[in-house]
Amino acid sequence: MDEFAAKIEALEHLWMRSWVQRDRNQMKALAGRDFIFLLGSKSPAILDRASWLEASTTRFRCTGYRFDDVYVRRHGPIAVFAARMTMDAMMGDHEWSGETWLTDVWRISKVRRKWRILERTISRPDTDKAMPDAIRSMQLWR
Repeated sequence: MDEFAAKIEALEHLWMRSWVQRDRNQMKALAGRDFIFLLGSKSPAILDRASWLEASTTRFRCTGYRFDDVYVRRHGPIAVFAARMTMDAMMGDHEWSGETWLTDVWRISKVRRKWRILERTISRPDTDKAMPDAIRSMQLWR
């Protein structure tokens, strides 16, 4: 893993530990002003920054997580972090643990040169086992 990817992954762990510890101040410091949380599902839902900060410290609780298959890519001042993630979580009284796909977009600020998370998308994996092979069959570099 190169130095840049390690830096972004470290920020991801800081963000996730802040969620587990319900550390609103740390999450607020890491979240850009225009941060959104997108739940990708059959009925997608979006939370803005204020809604996320409130929900993640009260009703949408994460108690543990693990990243697998981490992917980091830089596009100038933007970084994309994607990973398969297993998490232990509750949404209100509803169990929301299991495997998810996570994609985060980070941007480095021009003045302070600090990375801030702009967008988090979490979605459940596709259960159609034929889909990955179908997508791979379209890869031109094969």
